Amino acid sequence: MTRRQLAASSTQLVRGIYVQSTGAPDVLTQARAALLVAASPQAFVSYHLAARLYGAVVPSTSDLHVSVPLGTKRRRRDGVVVHSSARRSTLFRGVPVTPPADTFLDLARLVDLVDLVVLGDSLVRRGRCSPAHLQTAAATFTGRGARRARRAAALVRSGVDSPMETRSRMLRVLSGLPELETDIRFYDDSGRLRRRLDAGDRRTRTAVEYDGRHHVQREEQWEADLGRREQFEDESWRIVTLISGDIYVSPGTTVDRLRRIFRQRGIPAGPPRDEWRRYFPGRQ
Repeated sequence: MTRRQLAASSTQLVRGIYVQSTGAPDVLTQARAALLVAASPQAFVSYHLAARLYGAVVPSTSDLHVSVPLGTKRRRRDGVVVHSSARRSTLFRGVPVTPPADTFLDLARLVDLVDLVVLGDSLVRRGRCSPAHLQTAAATFTGRGARRARRAAALVRSGVDSPMETRSRMLRVLSGLPELETDIRFYDDSGRLRRRLDAGDRRTRTAVEYDGRHHVQREEQWEADLGRREQFEDESWRIVTLISGDIYVSPGTTVDRLRRIFRQRGIPAGPPRDEWRRYFPGRQ
């Protein structure tokens, strides 16, 4: 096979590694390519690449991450980072990879607190582990990022549908506002789910919901949301709706707005905190 034939029918993932496709490679293909670079039968997928393989949400990076046991020679190649690790791997989708909780702990040294909670929520959402599992793993972790891992694990919740729901919750927590109950569900007399809310306070019937742009791009979804909101309003619920700009553009205004509404609704809030500014700088 000539180089011209190779270039015409294949895509080079990293130097020397090709896949017979002209489209973007999926994460499993990238994982297999990275393991080829490591060139060790004991190599395993780790860090960002492991998180993506599990279907979790993690900050993007152009590098593919794999690990080899301590003492194993690490090969170097642009686009692939090979770590030395004392971790043990598990098999997932046919490739060796760090277990979900270990992936969470490894990334605690590379990502910030909010991104780590987003990762934890998404691992739980995908059914890879539970909040309790992450808390147990973080409690005995002593490596770099251990303090961040323990704090983030304590903030991971079940029933979170999207990263923006996590960010909305973290904006409240880091500003001194109440976290609120996550994933409030309402069932009919037959036990069937009728409605749910991202987060709220049942006592005062106050809720905070995040609406992504996809909700208004589908007319059917939009109409369903309107009907659902009317049902909650009939039951005296106050639903505060947040959009992307409330989190990324004007978080300070959002914090003030929520604090005012919570006070009006009789929800006790702690003293204001400024830690949110570190993770939600906003934009002019």
